[in-house]
Amino acid sequence: MSENPLIPVEISFSPKEKHQSSSRIFQGIPGIEVSKSGRIWATWYSGGSAEGPENYVFIVSSSDNGSSWSDPVAVIDPPGNVRAYDPVLWHDQQGRLWWFWSQSLSPADGKIHDGRAGVWCAFTEDSDSKKPLFSKPIHIANGVMMNKPTFLSNGEWALPTAVWEYYEPKLDEFKNERFSNIVISEDSGKSFYLRGRADVPSRAFDEHMIIELKDKRLWMLVRTCYGVGQSFSSDMGKTWTPGEDSGLGGPNSRFFIRRLSSGKLLLINHVNPETGEKMNKRSHLSAFLSDDDGKRWKGGLLLDEREKVSYPDGVEDKNGVIRVIYDRNRFAHRDGEADILMASFREEDVLSGKCVTSDARLKILINRINSAK
Repeated sequence: MSENPLIPVEISFSPKEKHQSSSRIFQGIPGIEVSKSGRIWATWYSGGSAEGPENYVFIVSSSDNGSSWSDPVAVIDPPGNVRAYDPVLWHDQQGRLWWFWSQSLSPADGKIHDGRAGVWCAFTEDSDSKKPLFSKPIHIANGVMMNKPTFLSNGEWALPTAVWEYYEPKLDEFKNERFSNIVISEDSGKSFYLRGRADVPSRAFDEHMIIELKDKRLWMLVRTCYGVGQSFSSDMGKTWTPGEDSGLGGPNSRFFIRRLSSGKLLLINHVNPETGEKMNKRSHLSAFLSDDDGKRWKGGLLLDEREKVSYPDGVEDKNGVIRVIYDRNRFAHRDGEADILMASFREEDVLSGKCVTSDARLKILINRINSAK
């Protein structure tokens, strides 16, 4: 098989032994979604001892509210030195579950990025099934996409992709895409195109998220070396204001922001809710709510106070239960264990600053690998 990251990879529905927990020593960067029937889907990537050519992505599911989880249901494991990484899960308005991931060539000289990378996706019509079949993978953009698309009020999908400024080589053909980009689908996923780009200074891996504000402006939040930067668009993503500090803070890591069905914004970031301290390390992963489009944040539910907790992704189910997935440690061979965890809660728990509803559960273990093989 070709070691070309621009060639689609067959999705395997018969995972091998190397894809099982017992064989993994590195894992992280998770994503989550919930089907109409309540089946919870989770994805993350693993393979090898760190970021590199052995990386693959896979999905698992739970039909009992997260009490137990399946073995890998489907795996994307490119051949040779092509790596698959940074997966994302997202349900569209038709109920289809989309699985996004990135591919890049990771040559044997130790580099993990080819300066190009590419965003790929596949979808299933039946995310209620414990063994859904996915469409053939399609390439939709250059670079990487690490966060969920956003439905816009005009019916479009806005996808947050980026060709990373951080990595060498910086290929000249992508000089106009080496930003925090917005890719649009106007036809519910049949086609995609690059609409615009924001230039936020001191950005690291972009990892941006897009919110449509009540005044119809788009608000882009971007991972930066100082925490979280921001930019705004008044023309649905064609042009963006100069990047600036959002004031949200954080330890140069992925955060999560999403509009809930109530209209409030949910923010997951590294903040100590007791003191208000914006952490400069990956600890104190906490949830906050805003009812004024991010001007003020209320509540503060501490999801996990430990160190090395990071990369939250979240979803609200049809009953108003919010589920947030994240990782703790990533290197079992170095840290002893590496966990994928979930928190379940409601808006009331966030505003109370503690678990007050029957749905609230924290530090739910989805998967653990350890060094005791």
